[in-house]
Amino acid sequence: MRFFPAFLLFLIFAQTAGAQVMVVELKDTITSASDDIVSEALNTALIENVEALIIILDTPGGGLEETKKIIEHIDGSPVPVIGYVYPKGATAWSAGTLILLGTDVAAMTPNTIIGSAQPVEITSEGLRPVKEEKIINAVVALAEEKAKQHGRNATAARQFITENLNLNAEQAKEANVIEIVAPSIEDLLTQLDGMNVKGKELKTSGISVTYYSPSLRLAILNLLSNPILASLLMLVGIYALVFGLTSPGYGAEIFGVISISLGLIGLGFSINIAALFLIALGISLLLFELHASTFGLIGLAGIFCVVLGSVLLVPIGYPRLYSPQFQTTLLISLLAPAVVFGSFLAFAVYKMMEIRMKKPVMGGIIGDKAETIDELIPGATGYVRYQGEYWLARSEEKIAPKTKVIITGKDGPVLIVKT
Repeated sequence: MRFFPAFLLFLIFAQTAGAQVMVVELKDTITSASDDIVSEALNTALIENVEALIIILDTPGGGLEETKKIIEHIDGSPVPVIGYVYPKGATAWSAGTLILLGTDVAAMTPNTIIGSAQPVEITSEGLRPVKEEKIINAVVALAEEKAKQHGRNATAARQFITENLNLNAEQAKEANVIEIVAPSIEDLLTQLDGMNVKGKELKTSGISVTYYSPSLRLAILNLLSNPILASLLMLVGIYALVFGLTSPGYGAEIFGVISISLGLIGLGFSINIAALFLIALGISLLLFELHASTFGLIGLAGIFCVVLGSVLLVPIGYPRLYSPQFQTTLLISLLAPAVVFGSFLAFAVYKMMEIRMKKPVMGGIIGDKAETIDELIPGATGYVRYQGEYWLARSEEKIAPKTKVIITGKDGPVLIVKT
């Protein structure tokens, strides 16, 4: 029995040492990748049993549908979620303000701003405020409901949308829009300590902090989801496709198809369908490479398509649904053929370039020795044996068969020899 207290103390120490708070950052525009990142971070936080998840906000806004999904993820997760506008000088406008209102605890750093949440639409002339009452009322209702849910100022929530109200950290705290003003994450954790959130008393004072890094799939998706990059990929892809179809060759149109596919993914097209299309396109290009001499360019494009499509298709970001072994096996099964073919292609291109860099064979036979098979008579041709092959040859002198001769020149397919 003497060991029981020591064992109990060890368990308590192990739990304390493993306690942590996870941080995920939402910067730049809120896109379709953003809600996937939050969902993945919440799943990871639940599995690792962290005290809370802190969402750092520094965004000019983003899509309404994506914002609603993020708020739904926060509501549906048992993990306490703290919204934190950080660092100094950061803003959480528009969609960022709605997400902050939807978090369990809202916090801001001094010298940060929230507000300007009136919906806008993109037109040929730029951004234009949405004035349709149906949309405005729906967004107002969402903001007010989230504010009431967390005991915050519903009137200010409405004014963020109808009047484009903006508040700094101190004003937001005074207006009961947020709960905490904290200059640093460490100070935020100190103020969070002891709060009761989602039926759980937070113990965050002095706790360790880990930063969540999105999976490779989501990192690529987040990059492609940038509205400027997605639009640029679409534009470049269309021009490349038109140029390729009106000019000989294969490079431009293939680049155009790939660029358009990536642009569609960034603009919200189904990732799984686009990933399958990229894999199918990649396999087609690899098969085409086997039947055409394109110096490996088509093959490299095919490998790129297969690898990128595989990364986007494999669900490596959801450990609760797929075991790590399954994810690894699936990823390897998709990437292995591309790696094998890529290695073969690289070797073939290397050997081809090695041959192209060699001195021409025909220019290197001058001065070599051959052996006559036929009798050579001036003005006529006969056969000689050179490196095991039969060549036509002629000479200005009469040479008997089985005589060693020296190659002095070449006239088309005919060697010029002498004794």
